[in-house]
Amino acid sequence: MEKIAIVNGVRTPFVKAWDAFDNIPAQKLGALCVTELLQRAELDSRLVDEVIIGCVGQPSEAANVARVISLLAGLPQETRAYTVSRNCASGFEAVTSAAEKIRCGVEGIVVAGGTESMSNMPMLFSKEAATLFLKLSRAKTFPGKLKIIAQMRPWHFAPTPSLLRGLTDPVCGLNMGQAAEVLAKDFAISREDQDRFALESHLRACGAAEKFREETMDVLVPPAYRVCVRDDSGVRKNQTYEALQKLKPLFERRTGTVTAGNASQVTDGACALLLMGEGKAKELGLEPLGYLRDYVYVGLEPSRMGLGPVFAIEKILKRNSMRLQDIDLFEINEAFAAQVLACLRALACGEFAKKYFPSGIPVGEIPREILNVNGGAISLGHPVGTSGARLVLTCLKEMKRRSLRRGLVTACVGGGQGAALILER
Repeated sequence: MEKIAIVNGVRTPFVKAWDAFDNIPAQKLGALCVTELLQRAELDSRLVDEVIIGCVGQPSEAANVARVISLLAGLPQETRAYTVSRNCASGFEAVTSAAEKIRCGVEGIVVAGGTESMSNMPMLFSKEAATLFLKLSRAKTFPGKLKIIAQMRPWHFAPTPSLLRGLTDPVCGLNMGQAAEVLAKDFAISREDQDRFALESHLRACGAAEKFREETMDVLVPPAYRVCVRDDSGVRKNQTYEALQKLKPLFERRTGTVTAGNASQVTDGACALLLMGEGKAKELGLEPLGYLRDYVYVGLEPSRMGLGPVFAIEKILKRNSMRLQDIDLFEINEAFAAQVLACLRALACGEFAKKYFPSGIPVGEIPREILNVNGGAISLGHPVGTSGARLVLTCLKEMKRRSLRRGLVTACVGGGQGAALILER
């Protein structure tokens, strides 16, 4: 089969929710990225066959946000576009969906990526409150409206952020933070270990600030366009272990270990990648960043969804007759420090392998010096629909700098899934 080339990529800086990007909806963040991508690649937009975008909290005002992004970015109206959602792996899903279409000969050139404005996810009212609001809007007389208002109570005016509801698994009933607490207990991961991992994420991201400038674009903030955002805003340059230790647990107040400091940040951001077959890239005189060799998705117990990377890594290495030693660089999405540390322990654990792997053999230990070398979602943030595409871009850029051959990017997925992609140069 023809190799799938990832020719170029760009992302916005990742900005903490309700901050500088508060007034930029997901469709505009995505459109900025797609426009910048085509300019950097010096590619005529008329050559793009399709746009595929991952998004978890699709804007209510922009149904099929990928299509809206395509049009806002100035692509011809004939260009097809659709949106995908696989929770935290939505950005991966966009990339692998593009690869499938190219390999099948359905499309020649595809823009794939992700967008998420967690600042603008809607607030949800209870069904009872929504019914009363609807009746109020339909009441035609003043006495009729008063009658409806008299039935309202204070709790009817207390909405739930859709972000919180979306991050709670409807099957096991646990939110993502509670699922991380399960893994912390299963693998005896201490609060100290989690905070040290989080500190390392910030230190590495601080050291990579100039590197990130190679993959990010400047964003002028509306409506005045006087503020220009150039860097990821969640990276704490002065973060200390002592400061992390002072934070209180978020999800289990008395016995928990997961805090806001050792969890991924709620963030806005978008990313876009340009994919095509190797032959098409040569025809257009474009030098790829790298190639997508293979990918897998797996399912597992929802309450332990954080272990998704373990099963995905085991499966993709086996399918490609590889070992961990054949991979030069790893990116594991840092949903939570406890989750990444649990994955590292599970991959090397003989008892875990005997219980869960067909071979009964542990995958092995991932050296920390080649894992998330530029930090991860704990420091950079996790705009859920975008992170998969960001991991691909960051990994390929670092592989190029180090002249490495193979990289592996992976993430846990809410609902009990995992995803892994092998990238090559």
